[in-house]
Amino acid sequence: MAVYEMNNDHISIQIDSMGAELKSLKRTDTNTEYMWEGNPEYWKRTSPVLFPLVGGLRGGTYLLDGKRYPMGQHGFARDMEFQLKSQDSHEIWFSLASDAQTLEKYPYAFLLEIGYELREKTVVVKWKVNNPADSKMYFSIGGHPAFCCPMVKGEKQVDYKIWFDTKDQVITGVIEDGLMSDQEAVYPLQDGCLQITEHLFDRDALVIEKDQAHKVALVKPDGSHYVTVSFDAPLFGIWSPTGKNAPFICIEPWYGRCDALHFDGTWQEREWGQELSAGESFEESYEITVE
Repeated sequence: MAVYEMNNDHISIQIDSMGAELKSLKRTDTNTEYMWEGNPEYWKRTSPVLFPLVGGLRGGTYLLDGKRYPMGQHGFARDMEFQLKSQDSHEIWFSLASDAQTLEKYPYAFLLEIGYELREKTVVVKWKVNNPADSKMYFSIGGHPAFCCPMVKGEKQVDYKIWFDTKDQVITGVIEDGLMSDQEAVYPLQDGCLQITEHLFDRDALVIEKDQAHKVALVKPDGSHYVTVSFDAPLFGIWSPTGKNAPFICIEPWYGRCDALHFDGTWQEREWGQELSAGESFEESYEITVE
């Protein structure tokens, strides 16, 4: 396990080879830290990569070719050691290949590559999923970055807002026992902003599907945006631990999500799942910009 550092004139980052996880994002002029510190009192992670599963499975297992396989929430990549593939002054890449351990719970050969590129005040988080086999593979992948909120000691999280690049409202799914229920919740927005409240995450993550927004920012009490996540993903989550008054908010671009509450299909039939034909690659990214 090793921690790698990169910087430019505006920002510096640290990435842990365990999970290829972004652990720190700071402005170089003020030394301001934007990433959650990973205190296990609230949540031990900072920005795990979710693969080959986003969310949880109904009953903790999935059905593939007549056989049931167990898999924990968000898959296994976040808990595996990645290998350094390349590094230069502004970009770094890590890789994780399937092995006997992964094949027991996920019977697909794969090569997962995670990259981080610095562009002024922006970190571009890049994903490549490669299918080296001669048959299709099915998977999900997602980000889970956690950002400090509040940013200043003594401030209250409930004085902050979440901004979406849409005007009127966001419609979210409702999580029940870790699975997607049939219910929806509608959150009106004022100037694109949703006020953070003490009970906003009482029912777990806000799951926003169907391309409702592609930029999400955290907003200080003075109205300024201090971190923005931009993505092309068709759905995303907003999360902070229920009932803990945790001092961070996650903005999570996803290509996949948890099972529906009454889902009884196969791995291939899971909603929002991705597929790759033999020899193909999946490439996507999202950006984190600080102010």
